[in-house]
Amino acid sequence: MLTLDRISCVGEAIRDAIVTFKTNTALIEADRHRENGRWTYRELRQDAERFGALLQSDGFAPGDRCAIVMQNQAKWVVSGLGALWVGAVLVPIDYKLTVPEQLTLLGHCKPKVLVTEYSTWVKMMREDLAPLSETTVLVTEAPPEADLGSAHRWESETSQAFSLQYRARQDVACIVYSSGTSGTPKGCMLTHDNYLTQAQVLGRMYPIAEDERFFSILPTNHAIDFMLGFLMPLMMGASVLHQRSLRPQFIRSSLKQYEVTHLAVVPTILKNLEKRIRERLDDLEDGPRKAVDTAIRANDFLTARKPNHTLSRWLLKPIHDELGGNLKKVFAGGTFVDRKLVEFFYELGIPVAIGYGLTEATTVISVNDLEPFRSTTVGKPVDGVDVEIRNANDEGVGEVWVQGPTVMKGYLDAPELTAEAIVDGWLRTGDLGSIDVSGHLTLRGRAKNMIVTEGGKNIHPEDIESVFDDLPGCEELCVFAANYIWPTGKMTGEQLVVVLRPETDADLEVMVQELVARNRRLPDFKRVSGYIVREDDFPATASLKIKRPVLADELRALERADAIVALDA
Repeated sequence: MLTLDRISCVGEAIRDAIVTFKTNTALIEADRHRENGRWTYRELRQDAERFGALLQSDGFAPGDRCAIVMQNQAKWVVSGLGALWVGAVLVPIDYKLTVPEQLTLLGHCKPKVLVTEYSTWVKMMREDLAPLSETTVLVTEAPPEADLGSAHRWESETSQAFSLQYRARQDVACIVYSSGTSGTPKGCMLTHDNYLTQAQVLGRMYPIAEDERFFSILPTNHAIDFMLGFLMPLMMGASVLHQRSLRPQFIRSSLKQYEVTHLAVVPTILKNLEKRIRERLDDLEDGPRKAVDTAIRANDFLTARKPNHTLSRWLLKPIHDELGGNLKKVFAGGTFVDRKLVEFFYELGIPVAIGYGLTEATTVISVNDLEPFRSTTVGKPVDGVDVEIRNANDEGVGEVWVQGPTVMKGYLDAPELTAEAIVDGWLRTGDLGSIDVSGHLTLRGRAKNMIVTEGGKNIHPEDIESVFDDLPGCEELCVFAANYIWPTGKMTGEQLVVVLRPETDADLEVMVQELVARNRRLPDFKRVSGYIVREDDFPATASLKIKRPVLADELRALERADAIVALDA
């Protein structure tokens, strides 16, 4: 259990843990089936202090900013921790953004130091580096003969003595960009108090023991993994595993090899794991399959009120072994999570805690406590956080407003945007939801994605998409109002369309037949009238949320009449 009331900053909390758990394994880094290295807490301290001293040798002072643009790996954690120990404000940048997008954000936050990988720096050197004119760039894993231009090697040694610098709870700990680079970038200023308060609450709800292992799959720059896959495990003496290749086969291999107990995922990753399990079940003969089905029903009945990992593993050992045999908890968020998906895993004794949060509220606003398991909501607000539904309609659906100690300080250098987002201390999330009599929050969609029909009906694309989820042969899909993609300047004649990306070698005819069948079950005003087939991946964030505006922009380049295939009623 975490007790952080008297801790001044995030760096102090992790340093206390390093003293306590110095011989425990802190980090493991794998690349495909090979282990690149592992670090005890003592070794992590040594490497982080070396990096901190390297920063200080360049005149780095408390409050200066250190940006990190890297894939998931141990050097991300070493850099982040070393920077926190010299009083830095961390700026995690999404490594999946394009280089021009990354440079835009870097130009906005103006870091004293940038830490990045050699492959990324090579791309950056091809661009205009004016945004980095006053930034020291440290590059990891550069070949010995590589020309780094104005940058320096991350691995460089220094004679500078390391000097530990703690911050105050109200000081900014991180600037995290919640959205892209069009218009004014939104850099959320999150304080040490924001993070410590959140960590203490989540640590009490979902403690991780010092002999357990968290698999850091999501990018460390993402709010969920920054909290659950970086700060919390290290504060509690547990181990963090990074896998440099995130192909499904290597994820499954690492789950087994390293006996992973906890991981945080987005639904796409969860679906890949589900697909593998279903394939293995489908391969069973009739007798063994009936036995497994009986065990699944028994587990579902015996754990209806509360998860029991030991019992579930005993009843369903072959299935648990497929996921490493030790997986106790999965945290899911980042986008809407299909209830059937989490019900499938719960029946197997692998509870999925569905959470809801925003970068602007540090990480988590609400989460299911699993007592009992409920697949239809995103749980109750966590301790200390108040949630209200404002401007609700007759069905109780309105905008979700949030207040509490984890709400950000504001957007960097954007007082007007801050004033729009935070009103009288309440954060306007832009999400639509309702709260039931038990206090559980159910999300209904995004206010900005809402479609208004000619009859005045409000439609949330997510509602329609959930009906079409798991279409045979469909990799991903997204619903739009056609007039949003191709504006007509009229308020009439709206047409709903679904964009489909088929799997390789998928039978499009079978997919469309099922689409038609499900479409007929929708109310008239929610039915789509056509579909668009797209072969390329949908543009997505690091947490695999579809970038709807970007996808719409790309579709806009097509001719409406040619792009949309009419759907039979």
